[in-house]
Amino acid sequence: MFDSLSEKLDAVFKRLKGHGTLTEKNISEGLREVRMALLEADVHFKVVKQFVADIKERALGKEVMSSLTPGQQVIKIVNEELTRLMGGRHEELNLSGTHPVPIMLVGLQGSGKTTTAGKLAVMLRKSGRKPYLVPADVYRPAAITQLQKLGGQLDVPVFDSHTDMAPVDICQKARVAAQKIGCDTVLLDTAGRLHIDETLMNELKAIKAAVRPADILLVADAMTGQDAVNMASSFDEALDLGGVVLTKMDGDARGGAALSIKSITGKPIKFIGVGEKLNDLEAFHPDRMSSRILGMGDVLTMIEKAQAVVDAKQAAEIEKKLRKNEFTLEDFRDQMVQIRKMGSLTDLLGMIPGLGKLKQMKNVEVDESELTHIEAIINSMTPHERRQYSIINGSRRRRIAMGSGTTVQDVNRLLKNYTQVMKMMKKFNKGGMRGLGRGMLPF
Repeated sequence: MFDSLSEKLDAVFKRLKGHGTLTEKNISEGLREVRMALLEADVHFKVVKQFVADIKERALGKEVMSSLTPGQQVIKIVNEELTRLMGGRHEELNLSGTHPVPIMLVGLQGSGKTTTAGKLAVMLRKSGRKPYLVPADVYRPAAITQLQKLGGQLDVPVFDSHTDMAPVDICQKARVAAQKIGCDTVLLDTAGRLHIDETLMNELKAIKAAVRPADILLVADAMTGQDAVNMASSFDEALDLGGVVLTKMDGDARGGAALSIKSITGKPIKFIGVGEKLNDLEAFHPDRMSSRILGMGDVLTMIEKAQAVVDAKQAAEIEKKLRKNEFTLEDFRDQMVQIRKMGSLTDLLGMIPGLGKLKQMKNVEVDESELTHIEAIINSMTPHERRQYSIINGSRRRRIAMGSGTTVQDVNRLLKNYTQVMKMMKKFNKGGMRGLGRGMLPF
C-alpha cells in the first residue's frame, strides 16, 4: 500500500527542491500534482480539497518563502498535514471498566473480523492481559469453528457457542464465563453481512445495549477504498464506533481509506493488519504512517518489532561472539529466523529512512525465498559443520545441497559470503572503523 502514492509524491518534491526559490506558480503546480496523486490513491475528494488548501496556505506563508531550503519546508508541511489528516496521534484501545472488559468487533463478511479477533488476543496477551474469545456469529458456522481453531492454536480460551443460541445471549453468558476463569478482556466476534441492512444493525445495537462494550471496533478491508469509508460512516451512525481496524494493508490497495476515514467519520484508525500471520497486527501511528508515505522510514515501529522478537540475553551473547570472531553458521541461522519473525523484508526495508525508495526501483527486488534456501542449507549441515565451516569439503557440499534441495553452487555462495563477512568482522575488531574501511576497499 502507498507505494504508488509515495513514488508520485517523491517526484513532486524532487522538482520543488530543484528550484532555488519557490514562487506561488511552482507551488501551485506542485500541489496540483499532489492533488492528482491523492485522488488516484482513492482519497475522498472532500478530504483532498481541504488537505491541498491547508498546505497551500502554509506553503505561501513566511514559513516557506523566507526559508533557505523552501523545498524541504514544503515536505515538512506535507508531513505534518498528513499526520493531522490521519488523526495526529495513536489512539489506544479503550480497556476501562469492570473486568472482564467487553470489546466488540463489527463489520461486513469477509473483512477479517475473526482473524482480527485472534490477532488482538495475541497483542493483548503480550501486554499482560488475559483475553477471552467469543464467536457470536451464529449465521456462519464456519466463523465459530474458525475462532475455536484460532483459540486452540493460541492457547486462548473460547466460549462454547452454538448456532441455536441467540447472539445477545452468547455475549452475556460469555462475559460471565470469562469472569469465572479469570479473563479480563472479552473479544466479541459479531456477525457480518454481505451488505449493511436493518437486521444486522438491530442485532448489533441489541448486543451493545446488553453488554455495554468499552470499545467498538469496525473491521474494514483497506482494499475496498472509499467503500470502507462509506461503511465506517454507516456503522458509526448506528453504533458510535470507538475506532477502526484496517485489514489487508499489505495488499495492493491505493490507500485512500487510511487517509480518509478520520476526516470523514471523526473516528480514529486504531490498528492495521499487515499480513496473514497472527502477530501481523500493528498499532496505527499517524506520524509513522506519514513518514512511510513520504519515504522517511519508520524506525520506531522497526525497533518495536525487534524488541518483540529478539531476546536481550541472546543478543548480548551474539555481540560477544562477533567481537571474538566466533560467530558460527548456527548463530547466523538463528539470527535470520529472528529477523524473519519481524515481518517481510520488503516491509522492513520501507521502515529504514532512505531505503524505502528502493522498493520503487523496477530493477530492485527483495527475494524472500532466498532466506528460505539459506536456512535449508544450514539446517542440512551437521552441528559440527555449522560450528566449523572449514571442514566442509566437496563431498560434504554435495550432501548438503542434496539434503536442502539446492545446488552445490548455492552452498558455495553461502559459504563464500559467510567467510567474507567473518573476514570483515575480524578487521573491524582489530582496527575499529578504520580497519573495517580498509577491508572494504578493493586494494
